[in-house]
Amino acid sequence: MDEQSYTQSRLGLHAAAELLIGGPQYRQYGTIRLRAVHHGFGGLQWPVSVVGAELVWPEGRAPLRGTYRDVAKLAGFEPEAPKELYEDTTGVDPDSAMQIDPVAARQIAEWFALGDKALRCLAPDITPVLWPEHFDLSSSVGEVNYGVSPGDASHPAPYAYVGPWTPRTGEFWNASFGALRERAEVDTASKLLAFFEQGRAAAG
Repeated sequence: MDEQSYTQSRLGLHAAAELLIGGPQYRQYGTIRLRAVHHGFGGLQWPVSVVGAELVWPEGRAPLRGTYRDVAKLAGFEPEAPKELYEDTTGVDPDSAMQIDPVAARQIAEWFALGDKALRCLAPDITPVLWPEHFDLSSSVGEVNYGVSPGDASHPAPYAYVGPWTPRTGEFWNASFGALRERAEVDTASKLLAFFEQGRAAAG
């Protein structure tokens, strides 16, 4: 898949997480926390998920096509970002059209699933959280964040990371926020877990 198509899809899914799940869930339940689900991601309490390139709710499902407002209307709710919690939203208007490629959606869902598996092995007593603010899946253990991202403005490709709350120095730490590894370097649960465990050791 070409980079432009992937990036458009990633941004489209990020906006879906924010407008169709995180914001409505916050309005009703007071939390923006999402979770990885089979083939996608969904609300922690809000019973709406993105599965592949479809929105799924208790009474039905619909392709992520048209505008965010169109799809939300089918599911019976209004789309919105949780602007009260963070100002740096995606900036996507609910009336803008979605551009989400099913192949990219599957790749992103698979990356979240792999991350969820490794994070649960790293810290079995902690449930990984998918945050709509940054659209990444992470767990915090001992003041260190461990997670996976499908990409962002500063690093468009998928990556895994270890981010200590207090900066560390040394060979392991290769990013401004801590340590980063490309998806190709940690493309199995065992490799990803090994990276997280190396980070835990390096963070002391």
